[in-house]
Amino acid sequence: MKKYVFMRILRSLVSIFLVTTLTYMIIYTLTPRNLIFKNDPNYNKVAKTKDSKINYENTVYDRMGYLEYMDSKSLQQKASKEDSSVTVDATNANEKIYKKYIEKLGHGWQLKRFPESKSFYAVREIPVFERVISFYANLIQFDHPGWVKDASNPNLKRYIRIENDPSIGWSVVGSGTKHKYLLYFNGQFPYVHQNFVTLNLGNSYPTYSNTPVLQVITQGQGTTKKSEVNFPTGKKTSSIDIYSRTYKSPSKADSQDISRFGKGDAYTATLSNYENPSMIASSSIIGLIGIAIAYLIAIPLGSYMALFKNSWFDSISTATLTFMMSLPTIALVYIVRLAGSFFGLPDSFPVLGAQDWRSYVLPSLILGLLSAPFIAVWIRRYMIDIHSQDFVRFARSKGLSEREISRKHIFKNAMVPLVSGIPGSIIGVISGATLTETVFAFPGMGKMLIDSIKASNNTMVIGLVFIFTSLGIFAAMLGDILMTVLDPRIKLTNTKGGK
Repeated sequence: MKKYVFMRILRSLVSIFLVTTLTYMIIYTLTPRNLIFKNDPNYNKVAKTKDSKINYENTVYDRMGYLEYMDSKSLQQKASKEDSSVTVDATNANEKIYKKYIEKLGHGWQLKRFPESKSFYAVREIPVFERVISFYANLIQFDHPGWVKDASNPNLKRYIRIENDPSIGWSVVGSGTKHKYLLYFNGQFPYVHQNFVTLNLGNSYPTYSNTPVLQVITQGQGTTKKSEVNFPTGKKTSSIDIYSRTYKSPSKADSQDISRFGKGDAYTATLSNYENPSMIASSSIIGLIGIAIAYLIAIPLGSYMALFKNSWFDSISTATLTFMMSLPTIALVYIVRLAGSFFGLPDSFPVLGAQDWRSYVLPSLILGLLSAPFIAVWIRRYMIDIHSQDFVRFARSKGLSEREISRKHIFKNAMVPLVSGIPGSIIGVISGATLTETVFAFPGMGKMLIDSIKASNNTMVIGLVFIFTSLGIFAAMLGDILMTVLDPRIKLTNTKGGK
């Protein structure tokens, strides 16, 4: 079992790597990178001249990992270490110094000039394989006391220790670390939280500009939510998430930071609490409800179809399920949305918002109906096969009723493959959610994926593909493990002789 789990985890990691890498290569080689500026509201405001346009584009490309960029000032500062006489002026003498410096750098660096000011700048196109390596090299981040590099705060203490923090109680806190609270407990799922190890999926752009991808999908949405917060300087009403404190140089602290955390506190950067759930929470709500609906429909329906095999009930049900499986997803979405309108259910999420349970009904129902036909047909086939097994014939010969046979023998054995089908249902919900959430303007990860593709938000697309792939692959592994829990006779590793 342990060997199987280890090998399965290893294969899962390889699969995630291959899918994410392939998606990364396709996006960053086949998608024109200038498309990202079509949805950048700041582009036309900033890029008013040819020089400012080139500078802004290169700055964004540098941030997104397409290239490395040194503007005129940065180039002058770095080249001055080789020759202190260099200036930013567009002179022949400076050009010689810059060329010499660029030649020394090598690795594809090029010296260029702005078309209007004739000032110098330097760029280096980063090969796609180097970008992929950089993505994985920075994917997992470990927080530690040496994380912060702040020359303006040389006396910063560096430690990790357990404290009874005045704001959140007993917790593992750090100084010199990126996060203030490295391990803490509260009443929010999953109740135990840690910041020792975090994922870095890059920064979103152009939508949610410069915000980490993981923060975009895990932070709340809508208007900020105020509550009583226990700051180090006392209790105040605020929307701040006190658990999210990260390092901010005391030299950059404003009067509000000082009033909340006290003078000299280095952990004043915070996030906010919001009224509505995050994208990942919203998608999880309708996804889990959708899976529950699918099994609540499929299990009894498939069981009765098997029990009354070749009857009129079985024939009508089979025809109906076949029709639903062949029905295009978009057609089902619009049919259910139209039917829901007769019961006063909103045809768009923003109509009632996250605070009203009716906003979740139709998206969840659609996700359930998308999976239910496949599960029901599969259950029917499996249970019909069990009906012909020897142990069922033996139970009949002992005089057990069909109801007892179905309940004690057939259904119990059918539960094993039912569990193995849950991962497929999860994957189906994920794929179905992209269209469903888009149609209903539902603020979840599925809609975010479509919106990111439209906006050429490449970093967000890569991040969501990574998350969806990881969920699907590890769900499949969990399904195999659950089968062994339900039926100890199932072995996930080969016995001697390969049997």
